[in-house]
Amino acid sequence: MSRRWLAALAFSGVVSPTLAWVYPEHRDIAVLSVEKLDAQRKAVFDRLWAEAREGADQRLCEQGADLSQSAQPQCIDWAAMSAISGDHSCSSAQMLDTVIHSDWILPVADIAAKLKVDLAGIATATPPGAQPVSRTVDLQRLLDTKAARAQRTNALRRADIHLQRADPEYATRAGSNNAHFLFARPGTDTTAEDYLRLALSDSSELNAIGVWAWYHLGAMQKATRLAHEQLPAAARQELARSALADEAFSLHFLEDAFAAGHVAGTWGDVSLRKGTHDYYNENGLEAHTWAGGATTKVLMGDAHMRPEDAARAADAVRNSLEELLDTAAGRTREANLPYTPGAPSQPERFDVCANERLPPWQAALKPTPEAVSLEVAVLQQVPIPGLGEGLGALPRFHAEIGPFLGIGALLDGRYLGDSFINGQSSAGWIFGADLELRAGYGLEGVLDDAGDGLIFAALGYRGDTSSTREYAAHAGSLSAAIPGRSGFSTRVRMPFYLVPGDLLLAAPLYFVAPSAYQKMAVTAANGGLIPWQLGWATRFGRFQFVLGREIGAAFYGSSTAAAPGTTTSVAPILYSFKSTFVDLPVIEFRPFRAFDTRQSAQLIIQLYVGADIPNGGDVTFPAGTPREHLKAVYSVGLRADFDWRRYF
Repeated sequence: MSRRWLAALAFSGVVSPTLAWVYPEHRDIAVLSVEKLDAQRKAVFDRLWAEAREGADQRLCEQGADLSQSAQPQCIDWAAMSAISGDHSCSSAQMLDTVIHSDWILPVADIAAKLKVDLAGIATATPPGAQPVSRTVDLQRLLDTKAARAQRTNALRRADIHLQRADPEYATRAGSNNAHFLFARPGTDTTAEDYLRLALSDSSELNAIGVWAWYHLGAMQKATRLAHEQLPAAARQELARSALADEAFSLHFLEDAFAAGHVAGTWGDVSLRKGTHDYYNENGLEAHTWAGGATTKVLMGDAHMRPEDAARAADAVRNSLEELLDTAAGRTREANLPYTPGAPSQPERFDVCANERLPPWQAALKPTPEAVSLEVAVLQQVPIPGLGEGLGALPRFHAEIGPFLGIGALLDGRYLGDSFINGQSSAGWIFGADLELRAGYGLEGVLDDAGDGLIFAALGYRGDTSSTREYAAHAGSLSAAIPGRSGFSTRVRMPFYLVPGDLLLAAPLYFVAPSAYQKMAVTAANGGLIPWQLGWATRFGRFQFVLGREIGAAFYGSSTAAAPGTTTSVAPILYSFKSTFVDLPVIEFRPFRAFDTRQSAQLIIQLYVGADIPNGGDVTFPAGTPREHLKAVYSVGLRADFDWRRYF
């Protein structure tokens, strides 16, 4: 599952939960699980896959786990089905229909294959301080770590852009439930069987183990029919295809149970869930499994999967798959699922995106003691989730999502090549400072760290120095081309879909077609329809093209300026005016950014363009002099924005 937090921006009111492993990681786990099958079970798997391919062999690969598959795949193997589940489909039936009939799934598989290559090329850096040698070595390690993180961010950015284009439902599919997470343990005395029964209860919120167990049991019930019924070839092929599809769909969520950010146990608002998820996925989490023992494992999360993470998850996936294969072959185990003649021939249609809880069981399909025993056996290898909120809970972390109040302290200098009066062009500099109060909604990293869903409005007070060019020596601000001024300021920032402000204009669409509006909002937050405004990460900070996302204005009060007379014998002309300065940031660089619990602080360097638009020109001296005609002055500047926010 992907690590993406899906959002539709503040005014759409929708922010969805994070997902786990990325597509190529899901597929790698499934491939490894098939590789680990013994010869007898591998023969059963190959036979079932051959039956499942009948009638769809142009789309389904000959090998169920195609080791040779790379970029531009021409077919989908069974291993890829677990990756397509959840992220690119909401039920087994939808997943199978997508795999066999959609035009876009092969491009998605190609994007995933290229992402795998990109992630494989990122070196794993030793964290600074892990083996202290010297300050110089630690600094180099820090830069190497930041470089690796930037490479990973940029690789995911490219993949997410292409995935969103190939699969327009990609960013909004997951809904607002926790289907990809392990729910927190209610207590220290919870056993694996207790946890499984809670996960499967229709009174519990949808969760990863519950979805796996639901779909896995459905697959095995279908497999009992394969073992006990003499079916016509077409009917058997349909049943085999449905059983394998249900199992692949279930395994997506079992694989999620090995991603660090999903094992911590989830509760709280979106900011708390995302922050906790992201922190543990990147930094790792020590965990026990339900099997017990003195040893622990360190888990990593999406886009950070190591070989040992894949092997650990693949062992549990293999055990789940073995239960299905043994059931289909009628092979005797310690516990065998009873023959279930009521199992449907079609793949399961329960929608994990649109529902908050599992539906009640049909009487004929309720889990039997044998089914519970089989699923508990697989669960033994799964990491034990953290405790629920309260004593003993794992530390939680907030993300920059939600409403905030903040302060912006801005220092800038701008270069202008003109003045307000015609025929008196004069280049110079103006320096200024602005103190703002800001209120807004943060959605940092909607699909990934390269995104920018920040929305805010600000009010402040600004002061400018006089321009460095004067008409008369030693006359101070009065004789400057533009005098020193002060006034109130305002600033607004908001992403846009195609042209600035279009999300506001399109807001009524949310009430008649909320899904369409949410897609627009997610696209806007991730660079726009033409994704030229996505951030680009480097080891030194993040660059972003932001023209059209932010606009500022300063409203200066009445000012007095001097202009030289028409000849040297005529006294200077004094005139009064007001003006409005409008600025548009073009490119910004964020070299520093820190977030702790609910507060963030960052430094933003912006290159901007501006226009100083005067109003007035009444001459106050000498009396009777005609009014001065004033013109707009254009400039380019550089700004340092010290931004602090408090999230609520």
